[in-house]
Amino acid sequence: MRYGFTTGSCSAAAAKAAAYMLLSGREKTKIEIMTPKGILFRARVLEIQRSEHVVSCAVRKDAGDDPDVTNHVLVYAKVTTNIPKAYSDRKEKVIIEGGTGIGRVTKRGLDQPIGAAAINHVPREMITKEVAEILQLFDYQAPVYVEISIPEGTVLAEQTFNPQLGIEGGISVLGTTGIVEPMSEQALLDTIKTELSVKRAENRDLVCISPGNYGMDFLKRTYGFDLDTSVKCSNFIGNTIDMVVQFGFSKLLLCGHLGKLIKISGGI
Repeated sequence: MRYGFTTGSCSAAAAKAAAYMLLSGREKTKIEIMTPKGILFRARVLEIQRSEHVVSCAVRKDAGDDPDVTNHVLVYAKVTTNIPKAYSDRKEKVIIEGGTGIGRVTKRGLDQPIGAAAINHVPREMITKEVAEILQLFDYQAPVYVEISIPEGTVLAEQTFNPQLGIEGGISVLGTTGIVEPMSEQALLDTIKTELSVKRAENRDLVCISPGNYGMDFLKRTYGFDLDTSVKCSNFIGNTIDMVVQFGFSKLLLCGHLGKLIKISGGI
């Protein structure tokens, strides 16, 4: 199956292209970056808008054969040498912020602090690396401001786990390898881990896990159980229990359809 590239890779590629066009004064319609996985990402540069102090462009996400809700969205990067006043005291050479369609963190336990744009640390490192490379190429010593936007993200966020996790107003810019692997088990485990992290950061001692909707629906219908304390773990019950222990929860409730639980316990 064909792999794709993350929103983090698209953000870094678009930011690199915008920075190049801003400092060179020349248009660029193709760009390359090396992903953390060591796979080269060759991207077409779209929606180019240029002025003396600001350049904006986009890269279209290709999720490969993975059924990703963000597949084919345009990921925009705007790069400017005019640093907004609110960021004038920042020390970074590459200042990164989220724009339209990028969610905001509202709960503890996530990758970024409360109030920050939901651009995870690996994508931030990728953006910083690629833009810094362009600054060095043109011997530009002053800082630049990079704004990442995904206009479709405001609507797409409702199809993700973001509302439950405490990310509001848009989607997250994600990726640890820069690569989208089709039907990635690691992506599911990362989501479970993030949900548990948020719940533990809220000082919850009890967590409920369930393989799927049967268990969740039973708890709500029969006991009026607060589903905000629940985590859907799919087939990864063992992995999830290990995470529960690692995060230091003192109580765990496992609830699911009997047939499903027997099937998984049998390794099927």
